[in-house]
Amino acid sequence: MSTAAMPSFPAGFRFGVSTSAYQIEGAADVDGRGPSIWDSFAHSPGRIVDGSSGDVACDHYHRYAEDIALMAELGVTAYRFSVAWPRVRPTGSGAVNPAGLDFYERLVDGLLEHGIHPVATLFHWDLPQPLEDDGGWLNRDTAHRFAEYADLVAERLGDRVKLWITLNEPFIHMSLGHGTGEHAPGRALLFDAFPVAHHQLLGHGLAVAALRARTAGPVAIANNYSPVRAAGDGPADLAAVAAYEALHNQLFTDPLFGRGYPTELGFDQSVVRDGDLDVIAAPIDVLGVNYYNPTGVRAPEEGSPLPFELVPLDGYPRTAFDWPVAPDGLRELLGWLHARYGADLPPVQITESGCAYDDEPDADGRVHDPDRIAYLDSHLRAVRAAIDDGVDVTGYFVWSLLDNWEWAEGFTKRFGLVHVDYPTGRRTPKSSYAWLREVIATARRDTGR
Repeated sequence: MSTAAMPSFPAGFRFGVSTSAYQIEGAADVDGRGPSIWDSFAHSPGRIVDGSSGDVACDHYHRYAEDIALMAELGVTAYRFSVAWPRVRPTGSGAVNPAGLDFYERLVDGLLEHGIHPVATLFHWDLPQPLEDDGGWLNRDTAHRFAEYADLVAERLGDRVKLWITLNEPFIHMSLGHGTGEHAPGRALLFDAFPVAHHQLLGHGLAVAALRARTAGPVAIANNYSPVRAAGDGPADLAAVAAYEALHNQLFTDPLFGRGYPTELGFDQSVVRDGDLDVIAAPIDVLGVNYYNPTGVRAPEEGSPLPFELVPLDGYPRTAFDWPVAPDGLRELLGWLHARYGADLPPVQITESGCAYDDEPDADGRVHDPDRIAYLDSHLRAVRAAIDDGVDVTGYFVWSLLDNWEWAEGFTKRFGLVHVDYPTGRRTPKSSYAWLREVIATARRDTGR
């Protein structure tokens, strides 16, 4: 962590925290919520490292007021949460569950009462299981069901949500959920998963239109990005970098700005119909950037089904996830977006950035996490440097407010500013929470807000 004072941020810059529904809400069978693909996946033996599920998670569904109070004390001006599609429309289509919408209305109103902007993500991977039974995102109809769901949520909350995010990390959902099978729904299609990419983006475009019809609030998408670094300097290594760059960073961004899909990967694009790319390229107001680490790539071995091989990057500190801590990658990434998309690039918000460490209370019940403080310090400085480089970055959301259920890793990875004792649900703010509270307070004093 730098000992220098944190540089100031522009007036209006938003400091926020992020979560997702399945990772914190719990209440899996409460008040009419239907099953999602993550319920099915987590209850399948051998899928989750510790055999756990999100059935209870952090019990945010019942403790949301306590969590809002934690945010208010922290001083954040925005909270990014996700709406659980199966809580609102249990089968993915058909009847609406009023109790589900009521919960999100209570949450949004509670945030506004504390001066916190609600930022709602409509899809954070928890597809209703009945839609998966009909083919999920491999089925074009799912894009239309998503737009209907977006319309329902916007009809209820469109006058109060301050930023709408259609999809969270469609690349990760495609690659881990449908490419390798490490995430729900557990399909292992490799490059045959391209229809999942296209139908997610089509759903995004259709949802943008639905949201525009219901609300004047700004609309975004949150993509996961990773600077790609070659593990060698031969032509085959550089070709592998180009292929992975196209897959991870361009596939879900080029179409947003009217550039179509990258051709380097040779995807079968027969699922793309006339007019689809125009729908996908509907203007957005913000690009959400989720950043955790760069990716090392080299040429694959002969006979590999993929045109690249992922390799560890040496020379960096590591998180508990064994991810390299590379704040320089965030500045590099923001510069790449600015250079590649130019005037087409809308304002950017860092919608996720954070780190997992093995944080546990000491004998006095306090949770010290100096590595997380160092991480956040360095990444906020990287954002400030990118702003100085000319990138219009208007917010930074820490992943995450709470320790939570971390997908296939279950309860084994802790990302939170607040420690959660999972058996009891007890919340204990960590030292990083106190550090960030002071950073936010100082930023407010600097800008007179």
